[in-house]
Amino acid sequence: MKLLIIGAQSAVGVELLRQLDERGISWVAPDTDAISIKDPLAAARVITQAAPDQVINLAAFCAGSQLAVKKAEEQPEACDQVNHLQTELVAQICDHLHIPLIHLSTVYVFGGEKKLAYNEQDPPKPNCVYGETALAGEQAVQSTIKQHVIVRGGWLFGPRQDEMMREWLDELRKGDGNVTVYRRKFAPTPVEDLARVLLAISLQVDCKVDVWGIYHYASLEALRESEFVQQLVKFAAQHDESVYRLLDHLTINLGRTEHPQIANATLASKKMFETFGIKQRPWQGSLQRLVKSWYKNRTSNV
Repeated sequence: MKLLIIGAQSAVGVELLRQLDERGISWVAPDTDAISIKDPLAAARVITQAAPDQVINLAAFCAGSQLAVKKAEEQPEACDQVNHLQTELVAQICDHLHIPLIHLSTVYVFGGEKKLAYNEQDPPKPNCVYGETALAGEQAVQSTIKQHVIVRGGWLFGPRQDEMMREWLDELRKGDGNVTVYRRKFAPTPVEDLARVLLAISLQVDCKVDVWGIYHYASLEALRESEFVQQLVKFAAQHDESVYRLLDHLTINLGRTEHPQIANATLASKKMFETFGIKQRPWQGSLQRLVKSWYKNRTSNV
């Protein structure tokens, strides 16, 4: 099997390439600008010459940033170019070449009004630029190519995707133990866990199994953002004296969930398990390893 990974420079992409190398699976990762709506013919040449068995599209606006949803409000056209138009172009090329496409999408195609976790039968209703463009990308894939798998992922964190987490700790130190979080619920999902899921799907697609459609995946145990921050602070205190001294003064203030964030960003992964046999994994171990990695080099800023 040979895979072409678009968006391999993202946090999920870097982890996926590592897992592919571990398994000895061949891959090609074009440069960021190699697949672009500015030059559709060049994009077609890249994919044609690579001659992959599958394409995995991880490209997204500000991929690898936990602040992408906020930044999209300031750059709606740039967001649409990547999340929608570029995705549509990739789907057209894959359809023409008869190459299956696995496309990574997001929970932000929903508006967050539902009380329970979103499943695949829930109608998308985005309320932000990032979600609207992501949904347009999904719809382009669905209408263009039959052989597609769309995976909507949970709230991602990991190496190269941790700005919000670092900001929380910075605020904690500057505020003498005070930190403000959104009054929202989400499903933390480590980038390595999502990469594992994408690889497992790819292996089954390679077996010519008819699994086309939309799937949700998020790691085990959705929770309130305040609870996640408490866990983050606990792990950071094991390595950071300045955080440890503030444990007894920790005060988490609940702020209103402001646009473009959504109050409920949780996903039900039942269909993923029933179709692919992929089980959800807990996220706590990944969080602990990530925090520990921040402090390996004591000269680096956290």
